[in-house]
Amino acid sequence: MSELGLAILLVLAWAYLTGSTIAALRFARRPIARTAGRPPVSVLKPLHGAEPGLCENLRSFIEQDYPEVQIVFGVRHGADAALPVARELIGEYPEQDIALLVNPRATGSNLKVANLENMLAAAKHEILVMADSDMRVDRDYVTSTIGPLQDPRAGAVTCLYKGMPFGGLWSRLGAMHINFAFLPSALLGEMLGTGGGCFGATIALRRSVLQRIGGFARIRDELADDHRLGDAVRELGLATVLSRYIVENHVAEPSFASLWRHELRWARTVRAMAPLGFAGSIITHTIILTVLAAAVAGFSAASCWLVLVSCALRWLSAGVIARRLDLPIGGLWLLPLRDALSFAVFLSSFCGRNVLWRDQLFRVEPGGRLTVEGDKPV
Repeated sequence: MSELGLAILLVLAWAYLTGSTIAALRFARRPIARTAGRPPVSVLKPLHGAEPGLCENLRSFIEQDYPEVQIVFGVRHGADAALPVARELIGEYPEQDIALLVNPRATGSNLKVANLENMLAAAKHEILVMADSDMRVDRDYVTSTIGPLQDPRAGAVTCLYKGMPFGGLWSRLGAMHINFAFLPSALLGEMLGTGGGCFGATIALRRSVLQRIGGFARIRDELADDHRLGDAVRELGLATVLSRYIVENHVAEPSFASLWRHELRWARTVRAMAPLGFAGSIITHTIILTVLAAAVAGFSAASCWLVLVSCALRWLSAGVIARRLDLPIGGLWLLPLRDALSFAVFLSSFCGRNVLWRDQLFRVEPGGRLTVEGDKPV
């Protein structure tokens, strides 16, 4: 790549850092739209395995300051390690309306969506809230999330999530990717009007809207099922609303291999869904681009100063975003390592289409659809 090309990328990278910081500051000033009518709500929690912190994650959804919340737990097999946790909570809260479904039926390749399809029959209420099992919330979550659904023009409400490390180095690096790569990028996209996707952290919608888009059958074979659901809602002419409420994603990565598989799966999914946009995301790798520019310049004194400036801007942006959005701020010295790992994942995402998800190998086809057949393990 020429010096001019790297210089252009470097300017764009600095502009990205500035823009994402502004987007986070604007988002932080938004009020939370709380619901006034307090309609009854069914919360769907698809489960798979006894991940670290599962009991407290699920408990946080049960203990809501809200008059009528039904919780629906779903697993696909009677031997699932999440099942004893769900049963323990049901016994602990006998007064709470909690349903538990065990159903192996799968009508598509996305097994989480298959679980949700099976669970839907047990949901009693018109307002449905879906949230992944590794999320944790406070007691105002339901009140703070479903408020925008009072507007008939709103088809779905979704929430961003922040990474809370649950473990050692790999968990910290995983949380940093969420907090200082995914989160700022999503907020910038929302500010520029290029976002609009839904996130598995929370999707709230009316049952009637789900039926109008064709139910969960619409996303049975999609790896990025949350984003595709948002697309389907917008096709009805309804809005997907980003809530100001941010849920907690408790990140527990036991090893480098686990972290690598997760992030490679996300990267290959995004690349399959939006190849041009994903290629353009190279500008988010500010420090790496600056180091490359310095290498092309023979690591001259001026180019080394640019590396220092990029590192300072990166740390400043991360610090501002962390403080305004109440993100974990410890360990920011790891940002260069985190950014190097992110760039390695970015490059590796172009070297195949296979992903390992929930112990099963899939191939991500163009557009983000899943097929079970893969050419080789990831």
